[in-house]
Formats: sequence, C-alpha cells, structure tokens
Amino acid sequence: MQVSIIAAIDRRGGIGRHGDLLYHISADLRRFKALTMGNTIVMGRRTFESLPKGALPGRRNIVVTRQTDYKAEGAETAGNIREAIAMAATPVFIIGGGPIYAQAIGLADRLELTVIDAAADDADTFFPAIDLDSYRVERIERPDTEPQCSFVTLVRIK
Repeated sequence: MQVSIIAAIDRRGGIGRHGDLLYHISADLRRFKALTMGNTIVMGRRTFESLPKGALPGRRNIVVTRQTDYKAEGAETAGNIREAIAMAATPVFIIGGGPIYAQAIGLADRLELTVIDAAADDADTFFPAIDLDSYRVERIERPDTEPQCSFVTLVRIK
C-alpha cells in the first residue's frame, strides 16, 4: 500500500494556527483535491473536526483517535496510524495534523509538500523534521501564487 503525506509547510515548518491552515492558497487546495480524490485520507480527530463541512467527499475518510466511542459522520475511525493504513484498499494520504504527521513520517513512501515562501510568526503546529537523506526529489513545480510556493514531491529511497 502506498502511503503519502500531503502537507503545506512554511519556511519554519509551520503547518497550522489555532486549528486552521496557515495559508489558504487556491492552487494548493486544487492540488490537494486532485491528488487525494478517489483515495483514502487519514487524519487526526482535531483535523477532522476542523473541516468546515465534515468528511471530504469522494475519498474514504479515516480518523485516528484514542477515543473508542468517537463518532465521525461520514468517516471511519482507527485507534492508531498503522490500523488506519491497514484499513485502506486504495493509496493512503496522511493529511494531518502535527501529531499524526509525526507518527506517519517514518511510514511514508512519498511526501507531497507545498513549501510556502513565507513564515507565520504565530504558527502553533509544525511538520516533523524530514530526513532528507532518506528521500529523493521526484518533482518540483512553481505555480504562480501569492504567497509564492513550490509543489515538491519527495520519494523515499528504498
């Protein structure tokens, strides 16, 4: 099963502020939808609860939570990241948040990153450190966005 992490990170590794994304970049959101559509997305409970309309349509939503009685409308639940991945029958995209990324970074075959050329002083959630010796750059795209960003695909070296 292919496991990818998808995230938008700023220059300092920031990914969130007060339960929301740091930046809302249309091109990044379109890329997220294109990559994840028809696949399985795995997220933590707080990330699920931050989605404005609940479960994302067109994708199998799995929420990782330690709350055994947690109900996530339109989504399934798993007790940990490995259980969530094992439930999937399609490629898996880990979509956050910070603690889930930290648990999944060692399991990911691919990192689909939007690297934002900005730094939010008030970021309160961060992406884990990436061991760049474990990945090779497969692709870099530089869309015309504000703020400027790059779409970077890293593939784990076997």
